[in-house]
Amino acid sequence: MANDNLTAVLHGIEDLRLEQRPIPEIGDHDVLLKMDSVGICGSDVHYLVHGRIGDFVLNKPMIIGHEASGVVAKLGKDVKHLAVGDRVACEPGVPCRYCDHCKGGKYNLCPDMVFCATPPYDGNLTRYYKHAADFCYKLPDHVTMEEGALLEPLAVGVHACRRAGVGLGSKVLVLGAGPIGLVTLLTAQAMGADQIMITDLVQNRLDVAKELGATHTLLMDKDDNVEEIAKQIHQIMGVEPDKTIDCCGAESTTRLSIFATRSGGCVVIVGMGSPEPKIPLINALAREVDIRGVFRYCNDYPAALALVATGKVNVKRLITHHFDITETSKAFETARYGHGGAIKVMIHVQPKDTNNKK
Repeated sequence: MANDNLTAVLHGIEDLRLEQRPIPEIGDHDVLLKMDSVGICGSDVHYLVHGRIGDFVLNKPMIIGHEASGVVAKLGKDVKHLAVGDRVACEPGVPCRYCDHCKGGKYNLCPDMVFCATPPYDGNLTRYYKHAADFCYKLPDHVTMEEGALLEPLAVGVHACRRAGVGLGSKVLVLGAGPIGLVTLLTAQAMGADQIMITDLVQNRLDVAKELGATHTLLMDKDDNVEEIAKQIHQIMGVEPDKTIDCCGAESTTRLSIFATRSGGCVVIVGMGSPEPKIPLINALAREVDIRGVFRYCNDYPAALALVATGKVNVKRLITHHFDITETSKAFETARYGHGGAIKVMIHVQPKDTNNKK
């Protein structure tokens, strides 16, 4: 095994460095992964720019990255379901497995969750990474390593659509056409939604959404009157959406999600913005609009993998840029500023296509 363990480490605001780190020692239930592909998430950029997300504060250097796939390089002695050489997707959050939340099946709410690249825990933009074997999912030969990395955001879309109760004939409104909005669109389609309208502030993202199958798109302005926009949405769709999934989390989109949703419908809020936004709660209560939160995902990786493996969802279109790990700074700059119409920026820890089956 090579001693090269080049690693992307965030030391503080605007201070992302490449440095050598020791190759981790693994436990009996772990695997050592030779990392392959790591996508850049909005949260990674947020830590770079602000040094915190809510109560998660960067107080010491942290390895960045959590949307990832790799190849098993070494097995802990109690790992039975994987073999050296297996290509896997990593579910980045590992819970305690013992608390009431874990035992009740909602491990995403575990108070002792160890989540990649969420302070104080390190991420996986590194050549060698240790991970719990039971949170690694073997990829079928025809699924690429890049698709494996994108199971992470796709799992958010799956969780959001499940929380919203999307099903056959659903009329769905998705607010925001960034990566999470787009994977939510793809998932809603696969779950049988009849109409899916998606909104954004940027036209080229709406163009991609249309290409991916959105039935309606709407270019918005951040100064728009949300009640008027809600009426416009009803007019364009010809119906009031029964499910609205807010993938922005801005106060304006949260307000819009309530005004736009039909009485008795469901609003799911994925994006997290201001800690205490002003929302029309009485409007929601008087019309029995359910408001549900989403925190990451839970038991959704297998479904996300199945959607990709069966071809029901094509996440490849989301990848707009490729960089080598040695170009990490340039990759983050591209993701941060949306250069070249960036949607999903992928960092290759090994040369591109090294582990993709021909």
